Amino acid sequence: MNRKELIDALADKTGSSKADADRTIGALIEIVTGALKKGDNVALVGFGTFEVRKRAARTGRNPATGETLKIKASKAPAFKAGATLKAAVNGAKK
Repeated sequence: MNRKELIDALADKTGSSKADADRTIGALIEIVTGALKKGDNVALVGFGTFEVRKRAARTGRNPATGETLKIKASKAPAFKAGATLKAAVNGAKK
């Protein structure tokens, strides 16, 4: 499902316009992004948690040349699914 399909589904599910659904999804993305930038987690009970994970500096290898590279430490956004979402995906009834 892409963003357009998500907007259509949200508009149908809530009875709102597609423009309202687009603004709602845009606002949600901005809020989650802002919280992660500040280093906060966003937990939606039953659905999951958006968090920032730290990646340590490491050495890598250029596959084309075989040259060794130094890869800097970085932060990466991550999502950890909640129990209710995992159960739904696995077909369990709740």
